Amino acid sequence: MKLRLMSFNTQHFLGYMTRKIDFKASAKLISDLGADIVGLQEIRSRGTDVNEYDDQTARMCELTGFYGYFAEAIKFGGTEPYGNALLSRYPIKSAQTVMIPDPAVRGYKGYYETRCVLKAEIDVPGGLTVLVTHFGLNPDEQENAVKTVTGLIGNERTVLMGDFNVLPGDPILLPIREKLYDTAESFPSWESGMSFPSDRPDRKIDYIFTSKDIKVLKAEIPAASVSDHRPYTADAEI
Repeated sequence: MKLRLMSFNTQHFLGYMTRKIDFKASAKLISDLGADIVGLQEIRSRGTDVNEYDDQTARMCELTGFYGYFAEAIKFGGTEPYGNALLSRYPIKSAQTVMIPDPAVRGYKGYYETRCVLKAEIDVPGGLTVLVTHFGLNPDEQENAVKTVTGLIGNERTVLMGDFNVLPGDPILLPIREKLYDTAESFPSWESGMSFPSDRPDRKIDYIFTSKDIKVLKAEIPAASVSDHRPYTADAEI
């Protein structure tokens, strides 16, 4: 069975060029790219008075016809849920939100934000565990994220994807690399893996990892400026 995986930081569906909320552009991108399982970051959801932010995951499910799950990390202003989401062409058997612990002491001067990992079981032959996350900006947050993620990786067939806010050469990713395969190794060139900013990308901070029992056929970062990040796709055979 072949699957097209996709990771996409949506910037809450704010059009990068138009600066307007645009669900249809992201739904069209998912359709045009032929994605089957999509990990989304920076998603707003229920509990807000702003209509365009009213359950963005549900809006995308309506537009794509996919199953969906929203994982709340924080509430902006104490009322507006915000986090990661999963869209899947195949039924989601189960899903949960796993919180990433905040550093006990903030060791850096940068912006801190509580993060989470979305963990879901997809109903495909043989099963598939999907992890979707968005790492913090500071190294101590990222260390906690790596510990949380690696603690969720077992012996089952697994995909991990998201915006890690970490460059590929950073040693903080080594515990993940020990367990999973980086689909970026299938990029035709190092330059082709740049994902941010979407109009003139100069760095790679988005990732799709797979367990080593998954055959990766190819991976690419399509040149699309729907969001401030470009989408990341990987074709896998399970």
